[in-house]
This record gives sequence, C-alpha cells and structure tokens, in this order.
Amino acid sequence: MRREDLEHIIRASGEITGEYEFVIVGSQSLLGGHPYPPAVFTASAEADIYPLNAPAKADEIDGAIGEGSRFHEMNGYYAQGVGPDTAVLSEGWIRRVERIQNDNTNGRIAYCLGTIDLFMAKAVANRDKDRDFDVALLAHGFIQADEAIAMVDKMPLDIAAKGRLRVRINRWIKLAKAGSPSV
Repeated sequence: MRREDLEHIIRASGEITGEYEFVIVGSQSLLGGHPYPPAVFTASAEADIYPLNAPAKADEIDGAIGEGSRFHEMNGYYAQGVGPDTAVLSEGWIRRVERIQNDNTNGRIAYCLGTIDLFMAKAVANRDKDRDFDVALLAHGFIQADEAIAMVDKMPLDIAAKGRLRVRINRWIKLAKAGSPSV
C-alpha cells in the first residue's frame, strides 16, 4: 500500500461513517511519518482503522471497504475495521502519533501510530509477520535498539511479560544486525 492508497481509505472511511478523526494501527501506520518507505514496508494490502470518537463504526468500514469488498476488488487494497483494543500500546502513544490530513483525505484526520509505538505493538503481538516487520524497522534504521528496549517499561504488561518482550526484542536486534533474510 502506498501513502495515496491510505489517504483514499481515510477519505472513504469518513464518507462511510460521517466521522472526522480516525486512528490507524498496524503496519500501514508507518506511512504517517514515512510516506515513501522502502518496499518491504508497503507489501500489505490492508490498513487497520477505526473512528477515534466512534470505534463501533469500524464495522461499517469493514463492511463497505473491507476484504473482499467491491472497493478491494477495484483498488487492490482495503480497510480492516478494528477497535482501540486491537493493538497493545505503550503509555503516551497518543502524543507520538503522526497526523495525515490533506486534500486527498477531504480534510479528514488520521492519527497513525508513531514508529516506536508501531514497533512495540508488533513486538507484543509476536506473529511471524510482526517479527519480520520489526526486524526490517531495525535494519533500516527506523528504530534504534536502545529506544526499543527503553520502551518495554512503558508497556501495559506485567513484569514477566515485560521480561519476555525484552528478550524477544534483543533477539530481533541480533537478527537485524546479522542481516536477516526478511529484510
């Protein structure tokens, strides 16, 4: 997905829901602060989105422009209507969002996760695709190792889960330094 595609999804989400502000979580939130990243970061065809002030309307987005919809068939990308609990986010994440608002969004605003918050949410989710994405963020210099380790303490997790998260991130740092095949 390209930045212009994400802007189209924001615009369409506004038209569908009548809402003005949206939150983008998931990998495509990177496009907020980095509109034209390397191709490894634009492979996904979906953007995870919800209306900031009416999260329940995410179902309307999913139904109208979600996977398998006419919108998806016509454009090759789609919106996944999600909720505020979809991603585990660090304390203060809302102060680090990257804002998208322009003519292509019809003035609608999307708050995209800051890169460190995206990294941490994916580290907590810990799926294979999340590992590959986070290792690529490290390898391409979008995230610094010490920044990632420092953020572990700001995650809403218990002590044991924070310990596992720290170990996971250190393992991913080593993969990035070794030039993992996923990057």
